Formats: sequence, structure tokens, C-alpha cells
Amino acid sequence: MSTDKNNYRVNGAGLGLRREVIDEMACITKEQVDFMEVAPENWIGVGGAFGKKFRAFTERFDFVLHGLSLSIGGPSLLDEELVKSIGQLMHEHGIKLYSEHLTYCSDDGHLYDLLPIPFTEEAVNHVAGRIRRVQDILGQQIAMENASYYTPAPGAEMSELEFIKAVLDEADCALLLDVNNIYVNSVNHGYDPVKFMQALPAERIAYGHIAGHYNEAEDLIIDTHGADVIDNVWQLLDKTFEHFGAFPMLLERDFNIPPIPELLTEVDRIKQAQQKYSVDKKEIAHG
Repeated sequence: MSTDKNNYRVNGAGLGLRREVIDEMACITKEQVDFMEVAPENWIGVGGAFGKKFRAFTERFDFVLHGLSLSIGGPSLLDEELVKSIGQLMHEHGIKLYSEHLTYCSDDGHLYDLLPIPFTEEAVNHVAGRIRRVQDILGQQIAMENASYYTPAPGAEMSELEFIKAVLDEADCALLLDVNNIYVNSVNHGYDPVKFMQALPAERIAYGHIAGHYNEAEDLIIDTHGADVIDNVWQLLDKTFEHFGAFPMLLERDFNIPPIPELLTEVDRIKQAQQKYSVDKKEIAHG
């Protein structure tokens, strides 16, 4: 896969912007972090002091949105008003890309969790149709994230990997490749994370996530985004860049947030991996 910067709407190593540490994060420079990410639900319609602080960040950094509540696989009607509000937020702040989880989180009301979609042909058609509608409203391709899950939905007709690839193809959308989620699911469901990663479609990748998690038991990992990234996940990131070439990658940290300098050491580790596996370096090495 080519890693020409023109292929991506953002580039380099990213970091999630958290409102509770927004003042502490004001010291971060473009040399340290290339792009940032927020959940749109936390910023739609926000004005006043926080709105001004957010504007100060979007004027300095490229941004992507990572949604929490669209419920793309849900049975209830698609929340088109939310999608329009997301489009307005993107327009107001020059935000490059919107991504969502390949899950559902609502029926008659919000369920406050991201639940797995049944791996069936019917679900592929349902989800893909909703993604296409979102893309029509926004006027651009969106990215769907391979999600962590702890028990599969009943009635599966295909594997997780087959389901993800079928949705991406049917919807003609991009992929947010979450390296930690691959590792988490590989432990929880007993598959080879490297083989899973290598089977994902390179041409669909928009950017990626890496994060920490919590070991509930030897065979159960909870995707928390509340701890440092472990060595096994860093190793999987290396193998991911080795296979696809370096692509934009963002560090997620949602709580137990350490001092900013400690966060930036993990962002810098992403940068080091990207430099190691950039297309130019690989071409020089084989030249």
C-alpha cells in the first residue's frame, strides 16, 4: 500500500483531545502531535469558553471525529439530524474525516454500550445501506472501526473478518484500523491477530487507533483506553506498519490520563514506528 501523504486526509501521529485536560494539552505543538480526534457528540453546539478553547485547537491542528452514538447497526431509524449536526461541526472547524464504530448502541433508547452486530448477510445489507446514507448526507466517505466485543451476537453466518470486509465493500466506505481491538478480540475469541490484520483491505485504511486495555482474566481483555499501551500491542503495530507501510495512527486515552509529557512519549513511539516503516525508508533499504 502506498503511504503517499496525499492518500490520507490526516497524516502522522495523533492524540485524542479530552475536555477534562484541555488546558494542559494547550502546550502541545504540531511537532509533537500531527492531528487530533474528538467525539462529535461532546462538541456539537458547544460555545462559550470551551467553544473558544476548541476553536484554538482546530485552528492549529488537523482534526478527525470519532462518533459514539450513531448506532450504525441498530434497528431504529438512522438519526439523520445527528448526522447533519456532525456535518455542520465538520464545516465550522474544517474537520477532515468522520469515523464511527461498527456496532450498535440503541433501540428505543440508548443502551450506553457498544454492542456487536450479528455477522450475517442481512446485517451487512442493513449496515451498509445506513453507511451509504450517512455518506450521502455528509458528501464524503466515512470510516468504520473494527470494534472490540466480548461475546458474539447469535446467528453468525460469517466470521468477524468476513463481516468487516463485506460491509466495507458494500458501503464503499473507509476503514479505521484499531490495532488494540484486533489484539483484544484475538485473545477473547482465540484467533491469530497478525493473520487477521494482514487480511484487512489496505486500500480501505483511512487511519488507525492504538490504546491500552485491562486484563479481566487470562482469556478476557476489556478495551478501556485507560492504561498504557502494552508491548504485545506495540509489536502488533510494528507488524501492521511492516505489512501495510506506515499510515496515520492515533493514541486513544480516555481516562486515568497521565501527565501530558507521559502521553507524548507514546505518541513519539508511534512516530518512531512510522519512520521505521515509511515507504521512502523501505524503498531506500531495498534500493
